[in-house]
Amino acid sequence: MARLAAATLVSGLVAAVALTGAGRAAADDGTAASQSGATATMGGLKTYGAAVVHGDGGDEQVAAGLFEMSVDGGGTLQTYCVDLHNPAQRDAKYRETAWSGTSLGANKNAGDIRWILQNSYPQVNDLAALARKAGVGSLTEQDAAAGTQVAIWRYSDGSDVDAVDPQAEKLADYLERNARGQNEPPASLTLSPAAVSGRPGGLLGPVTVHTNARTVTVIPPSDAALSGVRITDKAGKPVTTAQDGGKLYFKVPDDAADGSAELTVQASTTVPVGRAFTSDSRSQTQILAGSSESTVAATANATWAGQGAIPALSAEKDCARGGVNITAANTGDKPFTFELVSTEYAIPAGTSRTVTIPLQEDQAYDFTITGANGLERRFTGVLDCKPQGTDAGLTTQTLSAPSPASVGGAGVDANLAATGGDSATGVITGVAIGLVVIGGAVLVILRRRENQQTG
Repeated sequence: MARLAAATLVSGLVAAVALTGAGRAAADDGTAASQSGATATMGGLKTYGAAVVHGDGGDEQVAAGLFEMSVDGGGTLQTYCVDLHNPAQRDAKYRETAWSGTSLGANKNAGDIRWILQNSYPQVNDLAALARKAGVGSLTEQDAAAGTQVAIWRYSDGSDVDAVDPQAEKLADYLERNARGQNEPPASLTLSPAAVSGRPGGLLGPVTVHTNARTVTVIPPSDAALSGVRITDKAGKPVTTAQDGGKLYFKVPDDAADGSAELTVQASTTVPVGRAFTSDSRSQTQILAGSSESTVAATANATWAGQGAIPALSAEKDCARGGVNITAANTGDKPFTFELVSTEYAIPAGTSRTVTIPLQEDQAYDFTITGANGLERRFTGVLDCKPQGTDAGLTTQTLSAPSPASVGGAGVDANLAATGGDSATGVITGVAIGLVVIGGAVLVILRRRENQQTG
């Protein structure tokens, strides 16, 4: 497994970088880039039918339909896959992500996918009406989910794929034929910028709230009682709630020691249809088809110092550039200099610069930037920008006994390892059992030889 590392100590800053292959996931989701929106856990396929993917190596039959995820803090999400050739892993952790951090960012047909989501199941839950529009006799939930997923795959992956059930196939054709580009939906909740900096004794910010929720709850820094840092409005008045477009500030006492703090805002709302969800464990990328009232959250941090370089650090994936953008804003009175992957960067006082760290597809990254006075920002994740899997073994799996009548229901069938669930578990278990059997056989053979030699 390839590993790159770079570290330097310049103007009180150390930047350490570790890059690993796709086989190793990020070490800690909790220390990844600033949270924005909903986070959830994959449950698996819930409503689905069968589809056939036509490729150079022949036809593969896969499960196609709706996934369900449980939102951290409460709520449920329904999603479709936009990453056909990678498997979905049960219990994988997902976070709401901008299209630019996924394969959708460079996909000119991403807007067509959103149209499909808005005009098909489950957003359109009147299946009789949907069937009439599609020109089919009738649709079951399984047909509707399979047809919708097939139409999405044609745009997300450019795949030659058909639904097995004739009714589902007609729906897929109707959706593909009528899709019209739609804009990317806004995040359910985000803070901009994700990092600010400045000198103590004033207001650091503003940090602007962007949300579709009516109000958000403002959660102050965990050590506010000790540090004296408050979250306020522009007039310096403490706030506990905010609305879309609201501006928040970190009020740092005059005598505060150099340091940093984090602000969290939380709300309950529905996540907009078409939002992307990605996982650092290389579980396939999802796109939102439906949301219950769900808990969403966002964070931002502030750094302050009396003198020298005062950096505000943030990061985000950029699939168009094939890497991770690290933005460093220096509100201090000295240059902010650091090194990443053998390249040195300098941000003059009073300026901001974004540095793109190039990565290979499917590569895990782990950036930790630390400095004086306890400054430490860590960014972890996996660059997953292409819909096609690049790892051997991360390919679509076949159905052993294709039968539209047997496909559907509440769980993932043992033969539906397709894009659907935690099929790797069965493979791992089988391999483990095989190794145990082989090991036992080797021991038996060695003991026989030992007995023959001593006999």
